[in-house]
Amino acid sequence: MNSGTLMVHAGVPLVVLAVAWLTPSLTSPTLPFGVRIPAARADAPLIAEQRKRYRWLVGTAGGALAALNVGLSATTHFLVWPGVVPALILAVFLAAFNRARVAVAAAKRDEDWYRDLRQGVVTDTSLRTDPEAFPWLWSIPALLIVAATVVTSIVRYPSVPERLAVHFNASGIPDRFATKSVGSAFFPVFVQAGVTAMILVLAWFSFRARPELDPARPTDSARRHRRFSVRAVISLLVLAACVDLSMLAGAWPIWHTDQKLSPVLVLLPILVGLAIVVGVAVRTGQGGSRLPAEGDGAPEGNTGVVRRDDDRYWHGAGSLYVNRADPALLVQKRFGFGWTLNFGNPRALLLFALIVGLPLALPLIVR
Repeated sequence: MNSGTLMVHAGVPLVVLAVAWLTPSLTSPTLPFGVRIPAARADAPLIAEQRKRYRWLVGTAGGALAALNVGLSATTHFLVWPGVVPALILAVFLAAFNRARVAVAAAKRDEDWYRDLRQGVVTDTSLRTDPEAFPWLWSIPALLIVAATVVTSIVRYPSVPERLAVHFNASGIPDRFATKSVGSAFFPVFVQAGVTAMILVLAWFSFRARPELDPARPTDSARRHRRFSVRAVISLLVLAACVDLSMLAGAWPIWHTDQKLSPVLVLLPILVGLAIVVGVAVRTGQGGSRLPAEGDGAPEGNTGVVRRDDDRYWHGAGSLYVNRADPALLVQKRFGFGWTLNFGNPRALLLFALIVGLPLALPLIVR
């Protein structure tokens, strides 16, 4: 098994496994496994036990799947389709996560964790009147790579062969071809430009998304949100540049049909970009929950108000937010890192349709 195939069959599942294992560390202490709880219950023994069980299940089952896949590929040359093992690890993650979520939600309900607590929401108008500047400079690498791809494709177009490779197997061997045309020759450019534009748009909307502030310490929470949003968006823009670099590496053998596609060159930039995003996520935590407090003078006092119990708006194991009364387009995820759509907002449904429709429409270009 060559190094490219090894990266496909080992590297990708290990990245999925690492993200799944780290997921409990990324979320706020008041959102264990996607369940909203009072801050006073964050250190409950039940939650610590569920984290331990979750990591044992994910580490054992997911690690066994990844190791078995590499072992079969190396010793028997039996190659599993690259997406199968990551999908199985994802299924293990969802099953273990939902198991822990049900246990925490049951304890919260049975012991009435919100009894006699003052619930509330808080906002900081300075986040609107004096917002952080969007880090546009970090989008320059991605835009430069797109421009380089456009120029390269224009220069190469007259000399590309009449039959172009448009798909490659895990070993980098072309297995599907198309007749030379603007659509087939410039397909990598269209994909690259579309993906870059989508990431930039989502990053901009995310940067302006409503913050989830802690009513117990609103000032500290707002400061953390500012640092979180800047770092999270920068990591997305770096990821966009890494994805564009991978697409440029994948386009090269399309324009030079005498060359094999190198899975290492294609996957390595994406894996580096994902590693940067995961590193930022672990360092900051969702919403900046892992960042230290900033400011002059004594730490902010506790107001005694807890975050509102809004579990009823979250569905699908806490992954789908549906609140028709909420005008927000994007809200912070309950687990993981970043933002998700408010599916109760018609504008969010339109944005979701565009996100899903773009990858479905692009393959039509090569026909």
